[in-house]
Amino acid sequence: MKKILIPVTNHATLGDTDQTNGTYSPEITHAIHVFMENGIEYDIASIKGGKAPLYGTDIEDDSVNDNVLADEGFQNRINNTIPVTQINIDDYDAVFYPGGFGLLSDLATDKAFAALSATHYENGGIIGAVCHGPAGLLPITLSSGEPLLATKSVTGFTREEEIDYGTINDVPFLLEESLARTAARYSKVQPWGEFVIEDGRLITGQNPSSAHAVGKAIVKQLSA
Repeated sequence: MKKILIPVTNHATLGDTDQTNGTYSPEITHAIHVFMENGIEYDIASIKGGKAPLYGTDIEDDSVNDNVLADEGFQNRINNTIPVTQINIDDYDAVFYPGGFGLLSDLATDKAFAALSATHYENGGIIGAVCHGPAGLLPITLSSGEPLLATKSVTGFTREEEIDYGTINDVPFLLEESLARTAARYSKVQPWGEFVIEDGRLITGQNPSSAHAVGKAIVKQLSA
């Protein structure tokens, strides 16, 4: 059975503010819904382990979000995330980074998960990320010394979407700018539209509405 590793943030606020944050619930739940529909197992991990902060758990008219949040297996995993020090990356067929502003404050610079993901990718594994999740790709350095993104086309949450969401003045850094500087190419569509880029075994989605499509793209590659 295929298994996916999902790294999530331990950071519970938006940057240095006191605004509740963490992982944006629909971005992890919509992808997990796709994984579960296709019989794919998953583990949720974080730098420190333990209960991971979520926000966006009360969105109206999102039955997928509601159903995954109510799933006992999901609750066990999100409340007892595996610390990075206990991860054997060889156990996984793909790595998926959901978004949320929290990871801009930890996974975006974390060397431990970056090293695991580099090993995973160089061993033929698939890496996916959505919205702010691609921030977790920034510290990934391959054995050649080159950043994973140096030859890759990617997308991620845009400057316009930060403005629309009212967070542009509070984020630790602007993801669009960091991706544009690090990746071979950064692309985007109009704010809030579904947009996914597959560049080989690297799959990125622009915003929350792209989470389902990123999940499907990961499943497609796992089934190939």
